[in-house]
Parts: sequence; C-alpha cells; structure tokens
Amino acid sequence: MASTAELEKIVTQVRRDIVRMVHAVNSGHPGGSLGCTEYLVALYFDIMKHNPSKFSMDGIGEDLFFLSNGHISPVFYSVLSRSGYFPVKELATFRKLNSRLQGHPTTHEHLEGVRMASGSLGQGLSNAIGAALAKKLNKDNSIVYSLHGDGELQEGQIWEAAMYASAKNVDNLIATVDMNGQQIDGSTDKVLNMGSLRAKFEAFGWHVLDLEKGNDIASVVNALNTAKAHTGKGKPVMILMKTEMGNGVDFMMGSHKWHGVAPNDEQLAQALNQNAETLGDY
Repeated sequence: MASTAELEKIVTQVRRDIVRMVHAVNSGHPGGSLGCTEYLVALYFDIMKHNPSKFSMDGIGEDLFFLSNGHISPVFYSVLSRSGYFPVKELATFRKLNSRLQGHPTTHEHLEGVRMASGSLGQGLSNAIGAALAKKLNKDNSIVYSLHGDGELQEGQIWEAAMYASAKNVDNLIATVDMNGQQIDGSTDKVLNMGSLRAKFEAFGWHVLDLEKGNDIASVVNALNTAKAHTGKGKPVMILMKTEMGNGVDFMMGSHKWHGVAPNDEQLAQALNQNAETLGDY
C-alpha cells in the first residue's frame, strides 16, 4: 500500500502526462481526465489486487476495472503505464497513426490493461456486470470496478444494467460515477437534469455511497475501502463521486469547454508549472 504522500506525487505526474499527451497531438479530452486522476491513481496504486506484469484478458484471481467513459483515455493510459502495464515512453504515441493508444481504448490493439473497447458511452456497466457474474461462476472472490461519467447516465442502457445488477445480486461490483456536472454541450443539469442519482440508484436496489471530495486522494482511498467492505452483502455498490472538471489546472477547472480541447504551448507551460513535481516524464 502506498502512503498518501506517495499517491499525491503520482497524481501530479499523471496530470503532467495528461496535458502533455493531448497537447502533443492537439487532440483529446483533458478536462474529465484531470478530474478523475485521484480516483484512478487510488485504484491502481492502492486498492486493486492486480498484476501488471502478467496481464491476461480473463483476469482470473485479480480485481478488474472497466472504463466506460472511454474518452478520458489520457488518464487511463497514464495510470496503466505508470503502474507497469506497458512502457511509459509509449505515452508519446497517443492518438498517432498505428499507435496502441487510440483516442478511445480498444481491445484489438492488444494494449495491456484494456479489457473492453469504450468509445460508445453507456456500455461499461453491462460489461462490468458480465465480468462480475463470470467471477461468481468461477468462484473467484475478486472485485470488479467500473467508472462512468455523469452525462453518460443519460444513456438508457445504464439503467437496464443497473436494474439487472440488483435483481441478480451482483454484489462483487463497485461502480463509480464521476459527478463533475459537465458534459460536452454544457452542464449536465441544463442538457438533461437527472435529479437525485442517489435516490435513483437506491430505488434500483443498489447500496449507494457519497464521495464529496473526489479530488482528495485520502478521501478517495477511504471511500473505495468502505465500498469494498459493502461487497458480498447482496447488493451492487455505487459511489457517487463529486469532482472538478480540469482539476489541478486552474484555467481548465469547472468548465465544460475543456471537455475535449487541447492546451496550446503557453497553456501547456502554465499547466506543467502548476504541477511541477515529476517522477520522470516520458
């Protein structure tokens, strides 16, 4: 297990990776990636039971993670590489021709750590449920995790999956919703107000936890450990995680305009200056 200070250093490095990757090709999604950095760092460097050096698609005996909102691939790729799934230097190929690091994660590229293609929103929960049920059939006590955007919950398939998970007692599943309140066209409340997500998921039979400080690494670790304690009790677990779009880069924070826009040279320098500590850039 890593200390809070160690995790915070990794968070800073991952932020650097994110802004450098999208800047290099003038393409990608920095806002949501920066907002979910603490979550993915906590998951891969402290919470999950996994073996990066022996990656297999079936993941028997390991915890599994499914990224449903695949457009935040920069943070996913950075965390995978920094935790040992593939060389860090490969981050420099992000979104380039013949790269394994496409704009949305794909499985046909055979990138270690990626178990589902996630370009179309709304499908990750169904995939995670399937994996969780497979673990039950195999008497594998590992946990399946998934991450979703709050705007993504406007997709109907999410709610079909939510209904199924509780009806079939998929209690080895911990799903998390990134509640940054922003999506590509504006705030989620203005695009399609979804009301109380807690009330909705509770009505669908889930155990729901609120994570008010999704950009505080210690709070994220604590919430994930609490969620783990609620697995195996007959209900799937949902974490409603409040984050800030563009967290860690002041001119990006809280604005949907940075959902899918890359920083220019001056903005990159400013972002890197705000995240100055590095463990070793690629």
